[in-house]
Amino acid sequence: MTDLQNIEPQALRKLIRDKKVTGHTSGMAKGYIQANVVILPLDYAYDFLKFCFKNPKTCPLLDISEVGEVNFSKYGKDADITTDVGAYRVYENGELIETPTDVKHLFNDQMVSFLIGCSFTFEHALLEAGIPLRHLEEGHNVPMYITNIPAEPAGRFEGNITVSMRPMTMKDAIRATEITTHFKNVHGTPIHIGNPADIGIKDLENPDFGEPVKIKDNEVPVFWGCGVTPQSVALDAKPELIITHAPGHMFITDVKDSELSD
Repeated sequence: MTDLQNIEPQALRKLIRDKKVTGHTSGMAKGYIQANVVILPLDYAYDFLKFCFKNPKTCPLLDISEVGEVNFSKYGKDADITTDVGAYRVYENGELIETPTDVKHLFNDQMVSFLIGCSFTFEHALLEAGIPLRHLEEGHNVPMYITNIPAEPAGRFEGNITVSMRPMTMKDAIRATEITTHFKNVHGTPIHIGNPADIGIKDLENPDFGEPVKIKDNEVPVFWGCGVTPQSVALDAKPELIITHAPGHMFITDVKDSELSD
């Protein structure tokens, strides 16, 4: 069996392209940056670029493709954004219409692709510091929730931000905050620690994306900004077309997280 934790990015992308790896990518390709994906028609690209610029905590922009290109100058020169994500989500006018395993049938020479930093990247640093991550222990995707915190609007893009949650002891939450200070390009420090109702989350057992995790008596929920935000924004902004990764199914880049931390 292939060691997906220590696999090289190009090899992992090929397995994903060949439909041999189809699940969430948390814990895979240790040491390499994982990215959220947004693909838009050129007409929407400038508004979305402004949206990322105004909302760096939830949409930290890593790279942008050339118009009509399927690869990226730094983060995936040999990649194909239409096939190298395990599952995509396609929205038309704010409605989810399909969840395909490739989007070649939708891509054309007037599309622009964006890579946005993902919190899966800093999970390796948390694990190396001895901070356990419950969703990895339980073997499933991290839970994600749409909050009542509005994103800064930009053009046709507006709506509330989405967060990912990892339960920790307060001691570990403080350490995790210190560690993720050095990962500003992949969401950085937590947005909120403690009572989920304060940010509009009514029930931790029913995330909007991903799967719930067990929270122990001595733990608090810790919430980070999440690159799924463009999906929740799509529900409100209703762009004509937006293609994203399915939650937890990230694009594996060729850049090491050591190049990103500061």
